[in-house]
Amino acid sequence: MHDDLLARRSLFPAADRYAYLNHAGLCPVPTTVVEAMHAAIRSQCDDGLVHIERWEEGVERVRSRSAELVGCSSSELTFVRNTSHGLSLVAAGVDWRPGDVVLCATTEEYPSNVYPWMRLASRGVELRTVPAPGGRVTADAFAAAACARTRMIVVSTVQYATGLRTDLAALGQLCRDRGWLLSVDGIQSLGLIPCDAKSLGVHFLSADAHKWMLGPAGIGVMYVSEDAPLDPVLVGWRSTKDALNFDRVELDLREDAARFEEGSLCYAAIAGMGAAIDLLLDVGVARIWERVQGLNDVLADRLRSAGHDVSEQAPATRSGALTFVPRAGDPAELATRLGEQGVIVSARRGRLRASPHFYNAEDDLQRLVDAVSTQA
Repeated sequence: MHDDLLARRSLFPAADRYAYLNHAGLCPVPTTVVEAMHAAIRSQCDDGLVHIERWEEGVERVRSRSAELVGCSSSELTFVRNTSHGLSLVAAGVDWRPGDVVLCATTEEYPSNVYPWMRLASRGVELRTVPAPGGRVTADAFAAAACARTRMIVVSTVQYATGLRTDLAALGQLCRDRGWLLSVDGIQSLGLIPCDAKSLGVHFLSADAHKWMLGPAGIGVMYVSEDAPLDPVLVGWRSTKDALNFDRVELDLREDAARFEEGSLCYAAIAGMGAAIDLLLDVGVARIWERVQGLNDVLADRLRSAGHDVSEQAPATRSGALTFVPRAGDPAELATRLGEQGVIVSARRGRLRASPHFYNAEDDLQRLVDAVSTQA
């Protein structure tokens, strides 16, 4: 049933050396990404800017493919350096009023989705912590924490430490009903879980390529809904409508999301991310999600049988990352020892976190179960 997926394993040389189960941390890139990045930088090496029109055509193609992945129009998609960059652009670019309130489950979020909102205190914006019992972030908790001054909800599609999914549909509906903005950190799901940002009612979504998207570090995407105006806080020649007319100095900003690309782009990184997205869309994100869920079902069953605690990982809320408490041993120390044996996982908040992708085989899962059981 999955032979064609496993056939693509050959695109990942790391799979020959490791049971690589840390895509929630940093992915090994496929060879097609390396080839695309090499071709882009080789073009600059051999010909300087002679082929810049071709590079720009490539940028727009990747923008369009990225929009397919996010579930938006290409005019709503801009390139960013990383998730933190995108989230910071949102935090800095909203027309905040003193007294506005931002709601966030700060105890569960990755720091990059907390710090930009904390920094708004200097503008009179309050960051209010939303309780998340058991690590679960719910629409009911956000509704209960709200007040008349609430302006925005910030959340991750998947919580990085627990691997628990957020019900974005419920949060999107809550924001529609209350007239709030919804900003999303999508790095722990984009490329793994099908995304339709517009229909979910998301206003802003940021994610970079180095996790589930199977792309290089240092490049990512940001979705800015056309009905949620956001001012660019960084501007340059590329932000304007007549960008190539360098003799005309007039701050006439583009109306699409590309206004957030203030200067020269990293064509090689964009080409690499484009190759990764092509692979994801060719396989099919829905199929990737089905495959990874199946792998995690198998892994959960085998871990339980070996005496490890997977109790917090109900399939209904699980993402691509499965966390568990080993039956003995310190998880951080175990993660280091497993890495020395070629089993690549991570430790988060007293649990081991495994995160397979579509090309992983069940043998990779068994290597983890055997290794952690021997060490525990």
